[in-house]
Amino acid sequence: MKKTLSTTALALSLMLTGISSLQADDHAKQALIILTSESLQTQGMAMVLGNAMQSAGAQVDVLLCDKAGDLALKATQSESLKPQDVTPEMLLGRLMQNGANVNVCALYLPNSPHSKEDLRDGIGAAMPPAIGAQMLQENVRVFSF
Repeated sequence: MKKTLSTTALALSLMLTGISSLQADDHAKQALIILTSESLQTQGMAMVLGNAMQSAGAQVDVLLCDKAGDLALKATQSESLKPQDVTPEMLLGRLMQNGANVNVCALYLPNSPHSKEDLRDGIGAAMPPAIGAQMLQENVRVFSF
């Protein structure tokens, strides 16, 4: 019984040490959020999680593709989401204010009636070689919504 408790305590200690070092390591990470969903709640949750990762010390970048590219448009005004009564655009703006790079996919503008002038200030059009290189970096985690 004493040996089992010692083994359990050692395992728990190692696990906690591993978790704390993982958390410290995560602060040095970068995150790339690729958002394609037109669902308001999915867009909102992707931005909420992006802000949470950013608050934890990660560099967060966002790539808006397909219908999610509409978030990049100055004219887009989504409904507010509960419980904070914020829109995905507001959450995206907060990400940008805190250093996130935001781009629409390279295919978004050429396949829509919109131009670069229709995009919110600070949002650009992605270059596939740059995004591909970013995705391949060891310290970048890619999240797709």
